[in-house]
This record gives sequence, C-alpha cells and structure tokens, in this order.
Amino acid sequence: IGVGLYQHDVTPKKLDESLDFVVSKAVNSVGVNINTASRSLLTYVSGLNKKSIDEILNSRDKLGKFETREDVKKLKSMTPKVYEQAIGFMRVEGGTNILDTTDIHPESYDVAKKIMNKLNISTEEIGSEKVKDKINNVDIISLKDEIKSDEYTIETILSSFRKPHRDPRDDMPKPILKSDILDIKDLKIGDHLQGTIRNVVDFGAFVDIGLHNAGLIHISKMSKNYITHPSQVLSVGDIVDCYVVGIDLEKEKVSLSLLKEDEKIDN
Repeated sequence: IGVGLYQHDVTPKKLDESLDFVVSKAVNSVGVNINTASRSLLTYVSGLNKKSIDEILNSRDKLGKFETREDVKKLKSMTPKVYEQAIGFMRVEGGTNILDTTDIHPESYDVAKKIMNKLNISTEEIGSEKVKDKINNVDIISLKDEIKSDEYTIETILSSFRKPHRDPRDDMPKPILKSDILDIKDLKIGDHLQGTIRNVVDFGAFVDIGLHNAGLIHISKMSKNYITHPSQVLSVGDIVDCYVVGIDLEKEKVSLSLLKEDEKIDN
C-alpha cells in the first residue's frame, strides 16, 4: 500500500476488502508460523475462531512455543474438524519434525514417509540440492501407482521436499543491492544502482535502493520522451537500473534517474 498523494482518495471499505484479499491469499500460499503469528493474522487461518485463537496464544505464552503440529492438536478447542481445516495453514518453525514446516497436511505424512523411503531421502536432506536431483528424475505416474496415492498429493509433497519453507517471493526477481553502500554517505553522483519501485505518484516514483530512505525518480528523469504520468513507465514492484543525480545529506534524500547522465530529455 503506497501511502502518499492518494491515501485519502481510497474508499475505506474497498481498502479493507483489498487488504483482506491480499492477506488471505498470502496465508493460503505461505501459511503462518504458529509460534510467531499475531492474533490478527491467525484470524485469516481457515477453521480458527476466537476461542481457538485465544487458546493458541495462551498456550504459546505458557509453553514458549509449539514443538510439533501434534501439540496444536492437543488443545481443547482444536476439535477434529477445526484441526483438519486449519493445520495445513499452520507451520511449526524450529520444531522437531521438518514436515511441520511444510504445507504437507498431517493426513499425508504417511504418504510423505513412503516417498522418502522409496527415494532414500532423509529428513536432513529435505530442501537440499541432492533431494532436488532425486526428485527431478521421479516418474510421478509410476510412483502414484506404487504407493497408492493421487497425483496432486504427490506433487505437493515433492514440491515441499524441494523447498520446505516455501515462499513465493523466493522465485521473484530480486534487485542486486551493492554491499558497499550501507549509508547515504556511501553514495556519489553518477553511481549506477538497482532498486525496486515501492510507490508511484504524480510527480515521480520512490525506489528502494537498500538504504533507510527510498530514493526518488522525478517524472522528468524517467524517459527521453514526454510522458504525462510516471505510471506510463513504471509500476510498483518493478526492478530498475538507475543513476544517482542528486544527494542531500542534511535531508537524507537521494535523487535518481533512469537516464544516463549524458542523456537528454526530449520535451
């Protein structure tokens, strides 16, 4: 959510609906860490209600943390139906069972163990390059018939073996931030940087270049051709190459350009 010129132009109801949709989608894709998730985040987990959330938080305060998904199952409010609905979205990081960190449902643990035995995969190897090489050569159709399971379940399990702590952001392109630039004082005019567009407003775009404050690309520094709005060139999330054209140490502001220093703007 870009907080800027348009924050008061957004209908609160639509903003709430959009935020709910995004968080729900993230929970469904990534799950939540049962040992660190906040009350508000837990409300997005399918099957959980106020009573079960209260018990999860109270138990966490007493135990320090849950060690396994089985610990969650022991809660009084965690009826078989609630557990079946919710546990697939809850991860136990730093526990005793690596399968609890994946999106493999406990109902499929037996299938997962059969696959591990068949492919000679140990729990320590899950997520390693060695496992990825073994999985790449698997014939899912033959495996399905051999262990008596369905193709979808097997694909989910194999995907989790490749990347147990699955996060969609891992597959997205990332900007290459310079390790020698940790402070605005490390910058100099003409530096070539790479960053991520965080917000687009009428007069320009703000770029995350790895510093405390985002840099600004003014609309006049985006294209050699005339444009009426930055959105014609940039969108939030874009990874861009840019150049430092201004540094204000006192205000801690950095001015950037998509154009090389010798390029001219054609108005």
